Amino acid sequence: MTIELEIMPKLKARIQAIAARSNRSESEVIADALEYGHSLDWQEQFIDKVAAGLAAAERGDFASPADLQRILNKYRPS
Repeated sequence: MTIELEIMPKLKARIQAIAARSNRSESEVIADALEYGHSLDWQEQFIDKVAAGLAAAERGDFASPADLQRILNKYRPS
């Protein structure tokens, strides 16, 4: 099904920016908002958090070996 909408330039720019940053189409960004309730604000914040996490991991500012061991021990079968 194809639906055509007139979208204000400012809103269209946000959709295009989200699409570019997330490697998705504009239609996918809009469908995500409509189908799953992921507003543009939510999508922008999600992308920002993922980018921050990736940057931290690239800096090595992730989890210490002791942190990883503690998590592994927590979830290992008894």
